[in-house]
Amino acid sequence: MKGIKIRLIVMNFLIFAVWGAYLCSLGIYLGSIGMGANIGKFFAIQGIVSLFMPALMGIVADRWIPAQKLLGICHFLAAVFMAIAGYMGMKYGNNVTFGQLFPWYAVSVAFFMPTIALGNSVSYNALTKAGMDTVKAFPPIRVFGTIGFILSMWIVNFTGFKNGYQQLFVSAAWGLILAIYAFTLPDCPVNKNAGSKSFVDTFGLRAFTLFKDSKMCVFFIFSFLLGMCLQVTNGFATPFLESFGYSEEYANAFAVKNSVFLSSISQVSETLCILLIPFFLKKFGIKKVMIIAFVAWALRFFFLGAGHPTGFGLVLFILSMIVYGVAFDFFNISGSLYVDQNTDESIRSSAQGVFMMMTNGFGATVGSLCAQAVVNHFTQPASKIIDGTEVWFTVGNWSSAWYIFAAFALVVGILFAILFKYKHNPEQQ
Repeated sequence: MKGIKIRLIVMNFLIFAVWGAYLCSLGIYLGSIGMGANIGKFFAIQGIVSLFMPALMGIVADRWIPAQKLLGICHFLAAVFMAIAGYMGMKYGNNVTFGQLFPWYAVSVAFFMPTIALGNSVSYNALTKAGMDTVKAFPPIRVFGTIGFILSMWIVNFTGFKNGYQQLFVSAAWGLILAIYAFTLPDCPVNKNAGSKSFVDTFGLRAFTLFKDSKMCVFFIFSFLLGMCLQVTNGFATPFLESFGYSEEYANAFAVKNSVFLSSISQVSETLCILLIPFFLKKFGIKKVMIIAFVAWALRFFFLGAGHPTGFGLVLFILSMIVYGVAFDFFNISGSLYVDQNTDESIRSSAQGVFMMMTNGFGATVGSLCAQAVVNHFTQPASKIIDGTEVWFTVGNWSSAWYIFAAFALVVGILFAILFKYKHNPEQQ
């Protein structure tokens, strides 16, 4: 049994290492090649493909291709297309165009996003076969996914790849390793009876009846609104930190030169805050926990707007990274548990799909595009010569943008407190 846990730990580590190589540093690269105005599009595509690709690949895994093999195939294709995107960046340098880079990246992301769910399926199947309780056994395994994400961030930070196309090659390399490794994982059976399911059941559409329940409807609507916050700092936090490099006063500050490393504190905090969720849910209930998440998102954005790379300003940056763990976990994980506890067993998995669609699908897509519009309004590209090379930055009134994001999270949190009717009973937790 110990052996299967180690194998699943390696799998989760690699899945998130693929993502960590570029998710928090891609914005820096795009800004450095004068494509800062398109950062929102690169992050919105993750939400767009999340609307259909996980469900589509889930059907394929149920009916035709075992999940572990499909995991390998998807990562191989994602790695190939990410490598092509990296090659385009290498070939054309600072002259690479949106049309040369984005399509390859978009296809790669389309094949990557379903692998998180496929990895979960592989894990649950293997743990069940080994006679283990998935609720107890899986979370400690999943933590190593975040560790892989963090390590990948550190690699691109300390190698200097955060500023260039090389991060895409790092992601592709991790993906190829995982593509090979996936075929060695325990076999996941194909459901031969899946074809007899109705169209409604196959695509999990029955879960949409939850919108008839006023409490669940309000919950899903606010999940969408809070989901708008998810990719804002992934896309714009590191370009914002890098923008201080345009100033002679802050150009050599540690937080500027190591912006991705500083950002990784967010993922460390996320790992630790997972442990707080059971206590807070039992003590305060889902409504107060979600309100805490809204406040945490507001503080996350406010601290970024008020901070700067040295002195007390750096303390504010670090506080922003720390509070991210509360903002992310108290919303994503607590919300998922609430959906699980308040839906019928027959549509429980589909209900989780609706929750993910509202947050990582619609929410993240709309949020990324809206955030880009706000950032574009307050900032503009600017360049300066560093060691004989022209380097681009996104400069301007970043603080106003962050304060707008903070106000949005706070207002939505107040509305949630007013409109979401919930009475907590600690004995039912």
